[in-house]
Amino acid sequence: METLFSLMLGMSLSAACGFRIFVPMLAMSIAAQSGHLTLASGFEWIGTPEAFVAFAVAAILEVGGYYIPWLDNLLDTIATPTAIVAGTIVTASAVGEVSPLVQWTLAVILGGGAAGVTQGMTDVLRIVSTSTTGGFANPLLSTMELGTAATLSGLAITVPALAGILVIGLLFFAIQKILKFMQKRRRASSPGPSAGL
Repeated sequence: METLFSLMLGMSLSAACGFRIFVPMLAMSIAAQSGHLTLASGFEWIGTPEAFVAFAVAAILEVGGYYIPWLDNLLDTIATPTAIVAGTIVTASAVGEVSPLVQWTLAVILGGGAAGVTQGMTDVLRIVSTSTTGGFANPLLSTMELGTAATLSGLAITVPALAGILVIGLLFFAIQKILKFMQKRRRASSPGPSAGL
């Protein structure tokens, strides 16, 4: 049962990494230092004062960068692979008591997968926002993403079962939105029937 809660904690924090990479890692560092979170063996460094400072600075820079109109789309380009790596690390650090093979397999599939799906959804939302509002709605979208990352991180640490259930629902919703967006783009880019046929 404890492994299941650890998985829900890791998956929820990983999903939050898809909204803002460093906010969940900062939350983990704070929780570990205050004794509210036990990290898996080998990941104790997340709970050190040095890691806290690094995550805090990185989170401030990341959050600030998303409020600069041209920089937000650039950040999305590099955020996807970074979020997947962060999600994998976050889940691996939450899941102890299992063999390293199981730990990293779960971390890659659940953690990296959850982070990748939520990051993909934010990419789609930003593309739609930029194309429909000329980027004027992007700061509002950035605020919503930050709020979601912070709320999800807090829920994951305090109520991992509830956070896990919410994240599962969010992932299904995100996958549907991403697939619908890809189908729409495919239809828009495919040439129509020739006039002579």
